[in-house]
Amino acid sequence: MSEWDIVLRTVVAALLGGLVGFDREERDKPAGIRTHAMVAAGAALFVGVSLLVSVDLEIGGTQSARIDASRVTAGVVTGIGFLGAGSIIRRDGSVSGLTTAAGIWTVAAVGVAIAYGYWWVGVGGTAIVLLLQVSDYFAHRAGLGVRSDAKSSDT
Repeated sequence: MSEWDIVLRTVVAALLGGLVGFDREERDKPAGIRTHAMVAAGAALFVGVSLLVSVDLEIGGTQSARIDASRVTAGVVTGIGFLGAGSIIRRDGSVSGLTTAAGIWTVAAVGVAIAYGYWWVGVGGTAIVLLLQVSDYFAHRAGLGVRSDAKSSDT
C-alpha cells in the first residue's frame, strides 16, 4: 500500500460522507456536507496512516506494531462518539440531534471501511444510510409517524 492509495481512499471516504451529509444540509441541520465529509475523511486518514506505519515498522522487524495499528479503529469509534454527542441537545423534554449524531458516527465507519480497502462495504453502508434517511423523509411526508418518541424533533 502506498501513500497515494491512502489519499485515494480518503477522497472516496470524503465523497461518501458528503453524500450522507447532504441530507442533513438539506434539512438545515448544523452538521451537513462538510462535517460528514471531514469525519469520514478523518477516519480514513487515521486508519490509513496507521496501516502505513504498521507496514513500515513490520518491515523493520517489529511485529508488535501490527497490533497497535489495529487499535486505531477503536480510537476512531470512541473519538467520533464524543463528536456526535456534541450534536445532541436536550431542551424542554425534547431531544434533537440524534439522527445527525448517528450520521456522524456512521460516516466514520464508512471511512474506516474504505481505508481498510473494503470499498463495497463503504459504498453499501452509505447506501443503507441514504435509504434510511430517504425512507424517514417520505414516511413523515405521508404522515405515517414512524417515530416511537413523539418528543424527538430530529428528522
